[in-house]
Amino acid sequence: MTERTEHREDGRFPGWLRHLPLATIVAVAVLSWFTLGDYLSFETLRDNRESLLAYRDAHYLWMVAGFIAVYVVIVAFSLPGAAVASMTGGFLFGLWLGTTYNVVSATIGATAIFLAARWGLGKSLTTRLEASEGTIKRIKNGLRDNEIEVLFLLRLVPIVPFFVANLVPALVGVRFRNFLVTTALGIIPGGLVYTWIGVGLGGVFDRGETPDLSLLWEPFVIGPILGLCVLAALPIAIKALRGKKGL
Repeated sequence: MTERTEHREDGRFPGWLRHLPLATIVAVAVLSWFTLGDYLSFETLRDNRESLLAYRDAHYLWMVAGFIAVYVVIVAFSLPGAAVASMTGGFLFGLWLGTTYNVVSATIGATAIFLAARWGLGKSLTTRLEASEGTIKRIKNGLRDNEIEVLFLLRLVPIVPFFVANLVPALVGVRFRNFLVTTALGIIPGGLVYTWIGVGLGGVFDRGETPDLSLLWEPFVIGPILGLCVLAALPIAIKALRGKKGL
């Protein structure tokens, strides 16, 4: 029986069709970086803020639904402007509701990337990892033993791109439930910071200034996030030490 026939019998789809969702995401992402960069920007938000605020006041629920839909598309297709979208949530809805809408939207978009990758490349790669031996097997077992901690670290470490934190777990076969929970909880700290900056965008625009994102690296902001990274890594370190001592 050929590989193509196996794919048809197992998933009722030809093998190439499994890669179509992820290929579409990658193609749209690449195209968008060259075509949408000038539209998903602070300048666009500044130029349209009055109409956005007026629509929010007149049709709040529709604005919420539209905002979440746009944010999900931005994340799911890795479009430029995710930071602007997060700040827009704070600008339009305030700190707490804005953070809620941002986290919900980002989690849905991240889940879309995860499932697209898991359905395609992730399935074949996970099968190979399960059959592997030696160093790869030890890495795989280490990930499985510390899955939640590693997933939290991917979300909390500031230098890990969001797209990477969505894609890699799908390719190495982490449990979907763990991915979903750690995504929803792990992006809250960063979401709060971006939303908080967005709350003050009105004053920034009134002064004719551009939002200062260097605030993200101030000690009082990055310090607590790095502290959470340490807490997430602590169980991994403890398990490693116990393993060396034979406990």
